[in-house]
Amino acid sequence: MEFAKHLQKHSNRSKRAIQKPAVIGAVIDLGACLDLLDYQNLQLLKEGYQIVRNAGSEIPQNKPIGNLGELLVRDLDCSVIEAVHKFKQKTGQAPFDSVRSVFYEGNELYPNAGFREKDHIQICIRNPNCIKGFFLPRMMDEAFLKV
Repeated sequence: MEFAKHLQKHSNRSKRAIQKPAVIGAVIDLGACLDLLDYQNLQLLKEGYQIVRNAGSEIPQNKPIGNLGELLVRDLDCSVIEAVHKFKQKTGQAPFDSVRSVFYEGNELYPNAGFREKDHIQICIRNPNCIKGFFLPRMMDEAFLKV
């Protein structure tokens, strides 16, 4: 919700501006996951980059947004991950159902910190059969919150 509201306020692309931010919950099964928190899968990205580099076309670039210089538009990363998926498909290997990765964003929480204000994990579901259900999250019942 925070990300959607931020885009709503700061988007200069009126046709893509978020009109009514909302949150839904989902029950998912990651299935065969390209888990980029796993060292072995990071090696696949190195191979994917070589595929992109040797394709002969211009290599996409990750681009910063905002004054922190963070690479939030990840065109290169997207191309590399897609190259891994296409390679698996071309060689007859089972496709990945999902992708999971960590993203380090925002200011350091304290000097020399390994944590940032907006660190998070993102999951991309490529196979819609991994989505077992979805729901509207319940609002917290204030009467049951402990003081």
